[in-house]
Amino acid sequence: MQIYMVGGAVRDQLLGRPVNDRDWVVVGATPEQMTALGYLPVGRDFPVFLHPQTREEYALARTERKSGRGYRGFVVQASPDVTLEQDLARRDLTINAIAISADPASSGAIIDPYGGVQDLQRRVLRHVSDAFREDPVRILRVARFAARFADFSVAPETLQLMREMVAHGEADHLVPERVWQELARGLMEDKPSRMFEVLRECGALRVLLPEVDRLWGVPQPPQHHPEVDTGVHLLLVLDMAARLHAPLTVRFACLTHDLGKGTTPPDILPRHIGHEQRSVQLLKGLCARWRVPNDCRELAEVVAREHGNIHRSGDLGAAALVRLLERCDAIRKPQRFEEILLACECDVRGRLGRENAPYPQAAQLRAALAAVQSVATSEIAARAQSKGLGGEKIGELIHAARVAAVAQALQPSTH
Repeated sequence: MQIYMVGGAVRDQLLGRPVNDRDWVVVGATPEQMTALGYLPVGRDFPVFLHPQTREEYALARTERKSGRGYRGFVVQASPDVTLEQDLARRDLTINAIAISADPASSGAIIDPYGGVQDLQRRVLRHVSDAFREDPVRILRVARFAARFADFSVAPETLQLMREMVAHGEADHLVPERVWQELARGLMEDKPSRMFEVLRECGALRVLLPEVDRLWGVPQPPQHHPEVDTGVHLLLVLDMAARLHAPLTVRFACLTHDLGKGTTPPDILPRHIGHEQRSVQLLKGLCARWRVPNDCRELAEVVAREHGNIHRSGDLGAAALVRLLERCDAIRKPQRFEEILLACECDVRGRLGRENAPYPQAAQLRAALAAVQSVATSEIAARAQSKGLGGEKIGELIHAARVAAVAQALQPSTH
């Protein structure tokens, strides 16, 4: 029995990056031997075990043979006869197909049969073998790694292979859970724009997110968008979200906030009248298709619908500001409203030459919300009920009090 550390832990160790999770491959062992040594079997589709002390995963060396469409269409063979080189050959990229021996006598010897160390040095994402084409999830993984390792390029032959996979319909068989998992992880990388650049280059973006793909080549008014192209703007907004350490909900809202601009009638371009409502409708279809979690979907819908109004909120009076806060459900969900404001700030700062632009709308809206929250609604309701007034009238009185409080809060200081 020989044990090797493999995959991302080896890659990150060689890159000098933090190593969080370690994966191990065991060569020359049977499931029975692993169980006898105290390892806990957890693998459903192939033999994987948890170490009795560290709880890290140890997988028996295995090979895979394509048996159908999609990423589930594989026959797995795990036996003591499978070599380390055979196990590494089934991996996606050369930089993930490097192993380090766990044998103390080997002094941490590196096993690199497919040139992964050299590709790390050259900053290249390259597939291990033609078996790459058998799993369409790998298209998304390459794009995600491009977002994580922003100074790496995708090898031309790998990009061509990804294009062929898309052309042959492999991307059509991706399941929602895996697509969302990879998209979410890619959005949370240091440079999420790279994920969508790579997906677009290989044609997968058109298949998976046609609502996003059609934004490229769509012009916008240059006085508001110096970058003009809506797709270019989208990438800048995503990277601004990463720069501001936004959570996933905000980053997804940034990805989808302008979907409606891709369906603007050509005769009114570069203006985009009514794109907000079109964005909401397109967003609903996208979220249903990939089973986007509710927190991401709900925030994205508000941002898509209201970001223009939030940008223009400095010109709004007290009554309009209160209505805006109510539409955003800011009074009930102030923390979510903070995320809405952050997505809007990313939108404004995700423009050429405006990366450090201030966003005073956020401070004004926070002040307006604080004023609304200061209104003693229970006291207003109690007084109204004592006079025999009903629910609708009580609502009007509360709304009027909130408008008055906002108007008072927004008055210029006389000091």
